[in-house]
Amino acid sequence: MVIIIGIIAGVCTSVSMVPQLIKVIREKDVESLSPVMIGILLAGVALWVVYGIIMEEWPIILSNAFSVLVNITLLTCYFLYRGRT
Repeated sequence: MVIIIGIIAGVCTSVSMVPQLIKVIREKDVESLSPVMIGILLAGVALWVVYGIIMEEWPIILSNAFSVLVNITLLTCYFLYRGRT
């Protein structure tokens, strides 16, 4: 049961930025994004990946690795699309 709760929590937090990423990709508008917030979040989820590796906890590793990819993509979009509007 504990693993299931961890997986559900990981999925919820991992997909939380996906709607924002989809909106940014569709509209190519990043004016409302904070690159500092994305950077801090990226550092946090990357550290969770490291923690998960140390603890050998796959739900932590996989969910946060997905978050790292989403946030790297979002930060990349920020630098690609800023100043376009």
